[in-house]
Amino acid sequence: MQALRRLQQDFSFSSLVAGFIAVLTGYSSAAVIVFQAAEAAGASNSQISSWMWALGISMGLTTLGLSLRYKMPIITAWSTPGAALLVTSLPGLSMSQAIGAFLFSALLITLFGVTGLFARLMHKIPASLAAAMLAGILLQFGLNLFISLEQQLLLPLAMMATYLISKRYLPRYAIALSLVLGVLLAAAQQQVQLSQLTLTWGKPEWITPELHWASLLSVGLPLFIVTMASQNLPGVAVLQSAGYRPPVSAIISWTGLSNLLLAPFGAYALNLAAISAAVCTSQEAHDDPRKRYMAGVFAGLFYLALGILGGTVAGLFAALPKVLVMVIAGLALLNTIANGLVAALQQTSEREAAAVTFLLTASGITLFGIGAAFWGLIAGVITLICLKAKD
Repeated sequence: MQALRRLQQDFSFSSLVAGFIAVLTGYSSAAVIVFQAAEAAGASNSQISSWMWALGISMGLTTLGLSLRYKMPIITAWSTPGAALLVTSLPGLSMSQAIGAFLFSALLITLFGVTGLFARLMHKIPASLAAAMLAGILLQFGLNLFISLEQQLLLPLAMMATYLISKRYLPRYAIALSLVLGVLLAAAQQQVQLSQLTLTWGKPEWITPELHWASLLSVGLPLFIVTMASQNLPGVAVLQSAGYRPPVSAIISWTGLSNLLLAPFGAYALNLAAISAAVCTSQEAHDDPRKRYMAGVFAGLFYLALGILGGTVAGLFAALPKVLVMVIAGLALLNTIANGLVAALQQTSEREAAAVTFLLTASGITLFGIGAAFWGLIAGVITLICLKAKD
């Protein structure tokens, strides 16, 4: 009863909107890649629905549970780079072999969490480089806010104007009002396509895993590396940059265990979110950082709803115009990008290394199947070591 009263006291409409935008951003930007990955493994329509069910349920339960347990906005997500990796590496494998690779990757993630190896690694990363990596990851979303003006003019300008006016007079509702106006304006322009949207329940379908050494090494191991380097590493950096001190080992362990349990149904990789988490850790979610965990609670509930409606997910997010998603994501992350740049460049002695991290991360390159965030951090550390050695 006391816990319920606290939830009621900590509730805010801005947190609800932040949770919705976090899920909207994650699904709209990567759901198509996940569908492609499932198709690459030769998945049937029922198996694709099962993948979306398993991913939605696993993300929903972990986001909801961890946010409530630790009272901070801990957002989990599927591994988008992992899905891209699967698109090219799964053809030629059976679905059972693919599931076996997912289990192997999840087991490695769990071991890294339980043993504390990942937490020890995070403690050695300078705060300025972590902030620079975060700013580099989010930069494209900030740029898309203005790139959208080339595709349309009225919708982005109206949403930006609403944001600025609301930020001046109703700062807690700036994002919510921008989103509402954007949806209404898009609907008035007949850009919201709901005609082909049908209600389809997601159904779990068990796939017996097959552990084959070739698929474990060619798919499972790269999936583990990509998920840890390109997803979990930035995910922890987002929370730390927002002033939170998350129990890294416990969180990684829970994501790994959840992944293990639901991998036979299609949950290929579960990790900490970076971009979605940045929405929920920002000031727009709540002025009080102690109450921003409610954004994680709402994100978890939205994840669960989308998991249950696994067969409807693609149509739901395809119904909204791409420009609207670009603008609302850019507005929601504007403050986080600014804070990341300030934290990255604050230390004069680390400024050059932070700039290297920021630029390489923002470049978006992929080397050996691993994303730019990892390589940006490695380049920044090398730069920092070289410059300190010189001094």
